[in-house]
Parts: sequence; C-alpha cells; structure tokens
Amino acid sequence: MGKWFNIALAIFAATGSFLFGYDSGVMTDVIQSPNFLAFFDTDPTSPIIGAINSVFSGGAVFGSLMGGLTMDRFGRRPTVQIGAFICLIGAILQSAAQNLGMILVGRIFAGWAVGLMSMSVPVYQSECAHPRIRGLIVGLTQQMIGVGFIVSTWIGYGSAQAPASSSLQWRFPLAFQTVPCIILLIGLLFFPESPRQLIEKDRDDEAMRVLRKLHYDGSNDDWIASEFNEIKTTISAEKTVTATGWKPMFTVPQYRTRLMHATLVQVFTQLTGINVIGYYQTIMYKALGITGNTNLLVTGIYNVVGPLTNLVFIVFILDRIGRRKPLIFGTIGISIALICEAAINSQNTDGTQTGLSGGGVFFIFCVSVIFSLSWGPISWVYMSEVMPMPIRARGSAFATGIGNWLVSTLFSQVSPIALGSITWKYYFVFVVFNIVVTLPTVFFVFKETNQKSLEEIDLLFGERALGSLPAQLDMKEAPEIYHEENSGKAREA
Repeated sequence: MGKWFNIALAIFAATGSFLFGYDSGVMTDVIQSPNFLAFFDTDPTSPIIGAINSVFSGGAVFGSLMGGLTMDRFGRRPTVQIGAFICLIGAILQSAAQNLGMILVGRIFAGWAVGLMSMSVPVYQSECAHPRIRGLIVGLTQQMIGVGFIVSTWIGYGSAQAPASSSLQWRFPLAFQTVPCIILLIGLLFFPESPRQLIEKDRDDEAMRVLRKLHYDGSNDDWIASEFNEIKTTISAEKTVTATGWKPMFTVPQYRTRLMHATLVQVFTQLTGINVIGYYQTIMYKALGITGNTNLLVTGIYNVVGPLTNLVFIVFILDRIGRRKPLIFGTIGISIALICEAAINSQNTDGTQTGLSGGGVFFIFCVSVIFSLSWGPISWVYMSEVMPMPIRARGSAFATGIGNWLVSTLFSQVSPIALGSITWKYYFVFVVFNIVVTLPTVFFVFKETNQKSLEEIDLLFGERALGSLPAQLDMKEAPEIYHEENSGKAREA
C-alpha cells in the first residue's frame, strides 16, 4: 500500500486534530449568539466568557500530561480513541447545558480530550511517516485543525440565522462535535499501531508488517529492512540504559535539551498571537466597526484562508526547504503584520473609517497566512521530531501541556479583558516577545531536522542512547534484521 496508506492513516488520525480546531473555534460563534448571551446573562468581553475558554485550555493541560502515561501504557492509537470518547461526553454536556456549570464542565471535558489528541496525533503520525514526507504527514495535524475551524465557523454562521429566541443558535454547533468523535472512535480500529510502539513492546513481526504496509513501494525491501534495523537497534540500546518515568527527561542533559526545543516551539507558537485571534477575532472585528452577520461572515472567510495556505505549504514547500527558515520568516512576518494592525487600530478607534477597517481586516488575515506558512504546521512537526523514543510520549505530553495549553489558558483568560481595556496596544505584547526572544532562539538554537529519520535526528543532539550506540548504525549489527522474502515470511539476518 505504501505512501497512500500512510497518508490515509495520517488524515484519519488527524480527525482528532479536526476536533481540536472545531472545539477551539466553535466558541467564537457561540459567544456571539444573542440567545446564548441572554441564556447565561453575559456579554462577549465578560470574565465568564474568558472562563469558558480558559477552562477548555486548562482541561487540555491535564489531558496532554495524561497522554504521556496512556501513550506508553496503552499505545498511540488507543490514546487518540480515549480522547475521542472523552470529547463525546463533553459535547453532550455542552449541547444539553441548562446552566453555566454544565457548559464549564463540558468545556473541561472537551479540553481534556483535545489535550490528549493534540499531543498523541502528531506522535502517531510522526512514528508512522517516511522521512521524505514527514513534514506533509505531521503537517496534516495543522491542516485538520484549520478544517475544524472552518467547519465550526460555517456551522455557527448557519445556526446564527435561527431566530434570537431559539437555542438552536448555539446548541447545534456544540452538538455537532459528536459526529467526528464517533467517526474517530470506530474508524481507527481499522488502522495499525505505530511500528516504533510495536517494537518497543517486542512485537517485532507485527512491526515489520506495519512498516511494509506503510512504506513498501514494490522495490524497497532493503530500505525497509534497514529502517527496521535502525529502529530496533536504537530502541534496544535505549532500553538498557534509560530509566522509565518522567525524571530522565529533566535530569539527562541530552533529553533535557530536546525537551526544551519541543516546549519552546509550542510556547513560541502561542506567542505569535494566533490563538488570541482565533478565539476573539469577532471582538477585533467589532473594534473595526464590523458587526452582526457581517462579523461572522468575515470570521468564516478568515478561517478558510489559513487552511488553504497550510495545504499548499505542507504539500509543496515544507519538506523541501526545512524547518528553520520558515520559522524565521514567520516570526518576522507576523510581527510586521501585528505592528501594522496596531497602527491602523490606533487611528480608527471608533471603527467608522471604512478604509482603515478594511486594512485592519487585511492584516489580521496576513497573520493567518504567514502563520500557516511557518509556525502552524512546523510547531507540530518539530515537536514530534526532536523527541527520542524513551521520552517521546511524556516529552510530547509536557511540551504540549505546558508549552501550548498552559500558555493558551493564560491568554484565554486575559485576552478579552485586555482587548476591551487597552485595545490595539495589546498586540505589542506579541511583537516584543517575537523580536526579543523568539527570533534569536530560532536562529541560534533550533536545529534543522528535515529529511532525517527519527533515529538520525538523535545525532543532532549528541550520541545515541546516552552514548551506548555507535554514531553510524551500520557499524554494528542489530539484534535482529528482518527482510521479507517473496513468500512474505520474515527471517533473521
């Protein structure tokens, strides 16, 4: 089956990322619903709205950290399914809410689920991907996040056409989450576990079958045998010298460095300001004088632009130019766009100048485009690439839970207040951080991982398995090398 099966697996697993995007985006429209605001006696810039978004992010922190345990114990694929089941419960609670408590608990469950899936889907994809197309495969995570935002926006826009007296305005968008949950729960049963996870659990024959299913193109038996050999040798050596648990990734210098890279790429992604725009762009458009259904329409168009750009980037560009150059471009480009946005808002404080309002919308769209050509897909790709197998689950859990979701929780709570009080000046929080911290770190510290296998990336950070393996795997025989004969039977080399 080879490449196309690999892509199909990545797309289907990324249904979890679709839920990430949908759950994150659905509240953008829900908090504009007159019925929702009246039902819960609130307004879009109140602390209650901030709480609804921040408990979602807070639940995601817990879910991400929990994923570090479930991925090692149960596997990559089951962790994604656990996330889908928890999300199903959250969707039911939110759509059936009779009071604020039900909404908050439902959002906690949704965040818990999204946290699990946000860290497990990229790891699952990365461990199944061929090195030549790993940017495309893991980049599908960001692609489906964007698709989730698109669907949530247009479902929200359609539901907003219901009468203001109807709770359909917000109950239907929240209930729709159940559909991808059920699809993911059932559909993943027909896809295999990651070959690296299978080797980790000493299920070598099954791992070889999965590798062939993912990568065989009719003539690359030797490459598959070599890839299996490399994975098997690295994991076997790491097992003999690496303690289990959370402690090694903080105490072992090599692992601590890699954890820092993975966590920083997530933190820097949040500090682009993209999620603040995603959650609160309707407030931003209102400040530009764009209100009512036009506000939701612009939001819907915005949410389409990013995924379309992302698709072009991961298919045609990412695996050709690498990781570092787009991140540098993105940091500079987003900073310029936010400066221009702030300048326009400062001259159009009442939103009555139509020309300036159009320019404000343009630069918000520019942030989305530039993000999709840089930090959007690469944050997931780079995080999953730099983690070695012994700490890949827990390390990805920490990087996603702390670097992504904990920071997101902070901005979810303070952003509506900041946008309401200091308005356009708030953009400079992100501009200053990008210029002073993000740009020099990417330029001087981040490493180029493009076109390397996950095991070869070990060499970028020092010796393999804490120095127990040779620099070149072909200098030492692996414990077992599998090569399938025409009969399909594995033999020992």
